[in-house]
Amino acid sequence: MKGIKILHIAPQNFAGVPIDFVRMHRSENYYSRLVTFFRNTMEYDEDICLNLPFRTGSTAKKWRDYKYMGNVAKDSENKLKYYKPYNFAESIYFVYRDFVNKNKIEKAINEYDLLGFDVYHFDGGMDFFRDCRFAKKIKRSGKKIVCCYYGSDLRTRGIFKDLDEISDLNLTIEFDHLKLKSNIHYLFLPFDVENYKMKQVFNSKIKIVHSPTNRLFKGTDKILKVIEELKEEKDFEFILLEGMNRKDVLKIKSECDLAIDQVGGVLGGSGYGKNSLENISMGVPTITEFTPDYLRFLPENPFINSNINDLKEKIISIIDNPPILEEYAVKGRKWVEKYHSFKSVNVRLTKLYLENNIIQ
Repeated sequence: MKGIKILHIAPQNFAGVPIDFVRMHRSENYYSRLVTFFRNTMEYDEDICLNLPFRTGSTAKKWRDYKYMGNVAKDSENKLKYYKPYNFAESIYFVYRDFVNKNKIEKAINEYDLLGFDVYHFDGGMDFFRDCRFAKKIKRSGKKIVCCYYGSDLRTRGIFKDLDEISDLNLTIEFDHLKLKSNIHYLFLPFDVENYKMKQVFNSKIKIVHSPTNRLFKGTDKILKVIEELKEEKDFEFILLEGMNRKDVLKIKSECDLAIDQVGGVLGGSGYGKNSLENISMGVPTITEFTPDYLRFLPENPFINSNINDLKEKIISIIDNPPILEEYAVKGRKWVEKYHSFKSVNVRLTKLYLENNIIQ
């Protein structure tokens, strides 16, 4: 694989995951770049950001949440969807957006020699254009295409049929995607665990943190009700982190003793993501919700599994037995190193590349 040039293309640097893939490739001395359409609002690092004029933001988030709840109401089955505009207005919007963005995208393709790579990762399964014209062009020139799905891209938006038909390898970092799509391979998301230091001391009064990026998905409102009930019975400190600078969030989380990730959200049982990995890498045990199937898939996992009905009980058991925090902390750090480190994930990805003729 030495000498192979890998380009990641993503609408934005979702939770810093696309740039971590790039850093993983670079840690093995491969040439890799990331192109994003929009700058991530959470202040994750960028590589080549096109800063296209149609930005994401609070309005876009509200629209995505609205569409998601509409899909939940319409679709009782857990099945794969192909992308189609939600309504006529959305279809017109994306045609117009592609028309407006065309010159800026083509300028970047020439300026950064984006046609000169060997392997193309479409992170989130999305092309620069809705008609997938860039992917079709590189496919005709003999390049290899990898689609990597991160979450709602496959669950709610659906896959782009034209891109799916020419993809040489499909990856996911989400367990539930394995039931949605047959020809997809699970990959632990790469995480730079060495960049995080383990906490050495726990607070005398347990400090609990919850840092949602989306209250609907994380079950925040339900969690806050449980916390209010607990305050009447137990002595602890609770911190809610929202809309803050990422550097400050990490600092505050590192000083806490217990984290609650997602419990009781609309994606109940969806497990963990970058937020949880940050927590346990810093020695902060984390409560999150898994489905039974997901738990069986990850038998060694170091998380504290909880649903909204037993969350209060789980927290009380920890407050009443503080030494257990250190046990979870040590177990969590070792688990991240074993499964999510750049070295570990790269070994698995290289194997998939070879098996699917992405590299020779």
